[in-house]
Parts: sequence; C-alpha cells; structure tokens
Amino acid sequence: MAQVSSVLGIWNTNPSRHTPIEDVQGLLAGSMISALGLYLLAKVGLLTGGMAGLAFVLHYWSGMSFGLLFFLLNLPFYLLSLRRVGVDFTLKTFVAVGLTSFLVEIESRFLVIETVAPIWAAVLGGLLLGFGLLALYRHRASLGGLGILAVYLQDRFGIRAGLVQLAFDLVVMALAFAVVSPMIVLYSVVGAVVLNLFLTINHRSDRYIALR
Repeated sequence: MAQVSSVLGIWNTNPSRHTPIEDVQGLLAGSMISALGLYLLAKVGLLTGGMAGLAFVLHYWSGMSFGLLFFLLNLPFYLLSLRRVGVDFTLKTFVAVGLTSFLVEIESRFLVIETVAPIWAAVLGGLLLGFGLLALYRHRASLGGLGILAVYLQDRFGIRAGLVQLAFDLVVMALAFAVVSPMIVLYSVVGAVVLNLFLTINHRSDRYIALR
C-alpha cells in the first residue's frame, strides 16, 4: 500500500522529486489551463508572444487551424531540445504541446463564450497562460522551443537569450499589424506583459527545487 501511495504521489515524502502520477496531473492541468488562455485570446482575435504568437498570426492570415499550426511550428525544436536539455524534458514538452494544441481545437465543444471585452480577454488570457506555464515548468516541461533556441544561440554565439526572445516577440507583433487592427495588437501586448510579469514574479528556481 505504501508503494502504491508513493507511485501515485499520495503522501509523497520527498519534496525534491515528482512521482509519475504527479507529472501526469501537472502536464494535464498545465495544458488545460494554457489551452483555455489561448482559446480566450483567440475568441476576440488577440495573440501572444513566442511560437503561439506566430501560430496566431498565421492562423489569422491563412485561416488554418491554430492548434495544428502551433503543433507543427514546434516540431523543429525537439531535436535541439534532445541535444540541449534531454529526453525527459523533450518528451514532456512534446506531450504538453500536443495536448494543448488538441484542447484548443475542441474547447468550443465544451465552453461557449458569447462576448468578452478584448482588454479583459488579454488580462485573463495572460494570467491563464502564466498559470499553465508555471504548472508545466514545475514538472520540467514547456509550451514550445523558442526558449531552447534562445539558450542555444546564447551559448553558441553569445547573444543574450532574453534579447532573442524579445526580438522574436517584436517581430511577431510587427507581423500582427498585417492581419489585425492596431488596437488588437495593443491589447495583445498588454496580455503578453501580464503573462511575463506573472512568470517573473512566480517562477524562481531557488523557490522550487523539484528535479523530475
């Protein structure tokens, strides 16, 4: 009974490691919350930073499925992730991205939002994405490969990772002007700021030491 409880994460006495079932619930919860945030942004035509932002731009421009675009855009980064971070992180990230992409596509079958103010969607969407990413980070997963690429470029060429991510987000927002109105871009920036402030305040490795 004690062994079963340990595997399932019940009464886990080792705070530095997650059990398999803890990882499963973390990936599931993080993906569900992130998908809800993305769905809320999409409902009013907003976007965000990172690969999700680029997927939004392509979605609004081409009409293709956001979930499919988000999944496909992340595929090239998994090889880099395997080399830089390892199998465990890569597999968890692949699962999280795939699950989030799928959930965004089916969200409307279970939740119908009639109307929401864009600024409120931006704030709530940013917070939901922040909560979702925080859950994934704490179980050694993420929602995309841009961060891995940024770290790789920093190690390989000495370019600061933060600057790489900032430059990419600026390019995404610039491209957004071609497919959405300036006010939508402004609201999207608000949502991205909320997301990044939330993660900056709440995600610190020295406060959370889980290894697995």
